[in-house]
Amino acid sequence: MDETRPAMEEMEVYCAANPGSPSAVHRPRLFIRGELWIALLGPCVEEGIVGIGSTVKAALRAFDAQYLAGLRPPAPAGRSYRATGGSK
Repeated sequence: MDETRPAMEEMEVYCAANPGSPSAVHRPRLFIRGELWIALLGPCVEEGIVGIGSTVKAALRAFDAQYLAGLRPPAPAGRSYRATGGSK
């Protein structure tokens, strides 16, 4: 079964609902490997920005998170934060 058309339609719905998201702005390539969807911006998984999920929506959300994580500056050296976002 060709899953390309429904996947592209799902991507359009996601992008319309999230117009400022990295997925909507950059339109990563979508493809499926086994049972996982992959959203990729770049030449390959090793060199690009990648989101992987069990659905198109999950892959696009993961892509958005990875893209935005790359924009955040690293925490200053010597400081550590708890996972809850608290202070030292």
